[in-house]
Amino acid sequence: MKHFFNRRKDIVTEALDGLLLTSGPGRLARLDTFPEIKVILRADWDHSKVAIISGGGAGHEPSHAGFVGKGMLTAAVSGEIFASPSVDAVLTAIRAVTGPKGALLIVKNYTGDRLNFGLAAEKARAEGFDVEMVIVADDIAIPHINQPRGVAGTLFVHKIAGYYAEIGTDLKTVAAHATSTATDIVSLGMSLSTCSVPGQSHEDRLGANEGELGLGIHGEPGAERIALQSVADIVATMTERLAAKVDDSRSHALLINNLGAVPPLEMGVIANTVLSCSLGRRIKLIIGPAPMMTALNMNGFSLSLIRLDGAREAALMAPVEPHAWVPAVEHHGIKAIAAPQTGANPSGTAAASDHGQSRRLITALCEHLVSLESELNRLDGRVGDGDTGSTVATGARSVLARIDTLPLKEPAATLASVGDILSISMGGSSGVLLSIFFTAAAKAMAEKSDIAAALLAGLDRMTFYGGAGIGDRTMVDALAPALAALTSGSVAAAAKAAVAGAESTKAMKKAKAGRASYVGEKDLEGVPDPGAVAVAGAFEVAAAIAATSMA
Repeated sequence: MKHFFNRRKDIVTEALDGLLLTSGPGRLARLDTFPEIKVILRADWDHSKVAIISGGGAGHEPSHAGFVGKGMLTAAVSGEIFASPSVDAVLTAIRAVTGPKGALLIVKNYTGDRLNFGLAAEKARAEGFDVEMVIVADDIAIPHINQPRGVAGTLFVHKIAGYYAEIGTDLKTVAAHATSTATDIVSLGMSLSTCSVPGQSHEDRLGANEGELGLGIHGEPGAERIALQSVADIVATMTERLAAKVDDSRSHALLINNLGAVPPLEMGVIANTVLSCSLGRRIKLIIGPAPMMTALNMNGFSLSLIRLDGAREAALMAPVEPHAWVPAVEHHGIKAIAAPQTGANPSGTAAASDHGQSRRLITALCEHLVSLESELNRLDGRVGDGDTGSTVATGARSVLARIDTLPLKEPAATLASVGDILSISMGGSSGVLLSIFFTAAAKAMAEKSDIAAALLAGLDRMTFYGGAGIGDRTMVDALAPALAALTSGSVAAAAKAAVAGAESTKAMKKAKAGRASYVGEKDLEGVPDPGAVAVAGAFEVAAAIAATSMA
């Protein structure tokens, strides 16, 4: 698996420097023991309150350094990837931030962390520091195990202990809250792939249709492999096991943690599924979904629950400085706001009406476009995907089918109605472009009764959104010159200009829009653009109708 890094041995220190450089000025600092001893701490720390220290191996970002800041951790001690920091590193952190009120160490229940943090605590006490330690063991994956792992539920302890430290509580009280919090957390993880450590070979132990339930945060195997299932089935299994460990009569906070590589789209599905299941009725506060304690790039997630009371709720809801902490929100229903009704057309709400000349023109135009279906498809088969004729004919048939519903006595309203019909029935980019053309023309026509100017306004909007201009080998090559001629001449002049414009596309060796833009010069040579041919045909019909009316 590929990774972004420079040198394997520098990846953790460079990542921590990246955190420091992208945090607000004056928020975070590192001890000058860096990089051998990696301690990130609050730059504004004044030693007047209980210090909250946590840490562990890297690879769980944003944990742990990402949670250093006002209201949460005072300092984070980092080891290398998935490796506990040394005793000296932890002791250095204790010395750096512990004041008269003492320090609380929050440690996940892994042997290396317990031993290194524990020995550092003992040495610190020997030096006269007041230090307490709480061990978090929230993972319920393996029943009856003596030493459950500490996983993402540790963040609840960071938040609640950080809150009590921030408001000035003494060490004994902070430690008591942290210990009771750790006791009441349950977590369970699920993954579809193992994680990949930068610079090391990777082999996924899972089959194509397997997942792992009950895995930790260091890439260790899950408690069991399960067949790949729907999110609903996976969540049902997880929440059933979590629910069996919590008090059914109390409300809880839920932390939805991305283990590293689950896309936001899928995390949204997971969140919706969890909150919609039976366990969701017990959830009062929600944190996430977000990557908060990851396992590098593991394609998985974890769910953590903690029983709530008034004090814990206040602590979890309190604002904090670290951006990595996702503010808790109260569980709520989905609010639906009524969508506005269909807007009136540009000339106001217009009922169906008849107008002989308009009916004849629209009918003739549509019937001609339908008759061109085979020829336009043939042309498009040489320069595109062969469906221009069918697309145009579909739009024309739809207008014919609805002609009795059109407000034919009102030109602006008729243009708007045609735009609506094409947007629904015609399909493809050409359908949208023509809908834009007629809709914009309708608005202009409602403001000033000048059909040529209105159609030019439609062209302006169509080319703005579509991006094509004259010379790009599209319908614009016939439509633009035709409308320019219409403003200063007759419909006959417009038809002549449209035909010339369509003819000019035969010599254009490169299309700059549409599917023809993917076609080589040889295939385009001598073939007119089918959209331009359709436009030219429409203007020729309009010219014939106009000539008949004048006779």
